[in-house]
Amino acid sequence: MKKLLEKDKNLRFNIKQFENQSFILKSIFKNTNFFVLVRWKAFVKLHLISSKFSKVALSARCITTINRKNFNKLTPFSRHVFLKLIRAGRISGIKKASW
Repeated sequence: MKKLLEKDKNLRFNIKQFENQSFILKSIFKNTNFFVLVRWKAFVKLHLISSKFSKVALSARCITTINRKNFNKLTPFSRHVFLKLIRAGRISGIKKASW
């Protein structure tokens, strides 16, 4: 499980770096004050960035079970773990019957 967490952490870090780089390249490409050759090189570099480093490739994972199926964006848990935490009384203010 630790290996999957580390892999997910590294992937998120790489995606963040490539997103910053692609933002810079897009701004260079759209700026008409630069020479055409500079803009063209920025365009080529932008398309060479791999598609696996896109935001869409990310998937949220449960913290405890490393399961990809999260039922709620507000909690980092899968629904099974979330239900166990509610039943144990570790999440205050929520009862199973209320949701």
